[in-house]
Amino acid sequence: MKIVVIGGTGLIGSKLVKVLSDRGHETLAASPRTGVDTITRKGLAEALDGADVVIDVANAPLWDDAAVLDFFETSGRNLLAAEAAAGVRHHVALSIVGSERLPGNGYFRAKVAQENLIKASGIAYTILRATQFFEFVGGIAQSTAGAEEIRVSPALFQPVASDDVVAALTDLALAPPVNGTVEVAGPQPLPLDEAVRGFVQATGDRRKVIADIRARYFGSILDDRALTPGKNPRLGTIGFTDWLGQQAGGN
Repeated sequence: MKIVVIGGTGLIGSKLVKVLSDRGHETLAASPRTGVDTITRKGLAEALDGADVVIDVANAPLWDDAAVLDFFETSGRNLLAAEAAAGVRHHVALSIVGSERLPGNGYFRAKVAQENLIKASGIAYTILRATQFFEFVGGIAQSTAGAEEIRVSPALFQPVASDDVVAALTDLALAPPVNGTVEVAGPQPLPLDEAVRGFVQATGDRRKVIADIRARYFGSILDDRALTPGKNPRLGTIGFTDWLGQQAGGN
């Protein structure tokens, strides 16, 4: 089976390409770095020629509200049109748990717009909504960090290892389309401030982490439902504490 991974040189994409290739599939890492650009459409038709499945894990290069919306809408339209022309049988896309629950977050709004394009395309699809990756906790900390302290919401979230996201995407790509949405999350929920506190301690950061219900998460106030999955999500196998220990050990 030929599988094209859009965003195939990024964090998730590069791992996904390796896993699928190791399973014996003809797997193409498609990104501007490899000559495939979903914005300009350069190399896109050639990349999709003969493709059975396309997995879109591309990320926007800029995160301001207007730019990220333009990226996901333009990329989505170009990609889906090229897939229809190539006869692609299954479109798999990575999105975010809770996107519709934080309308004040421009990135989340852009992901909802991307999902809507997929649903309206007429191409059989599966959308995987993932919770925040363990690898992003440092970025969350830095987004609210001051010189001496880091103020973070104590709202619950349920972060997941990128390897568990890759495993879920692999299984979904190799299965029939569900024409719907699947969620994946880490093994258990925990307060956001607790996760950030664990991360800064593990990395030797001496700043104090303060739980603050008014602290904003990239512009939004959180509650316990904002970043947690619904009923019966797929659960990863790697715990956050175990992952932190691996990072501290240099593994």
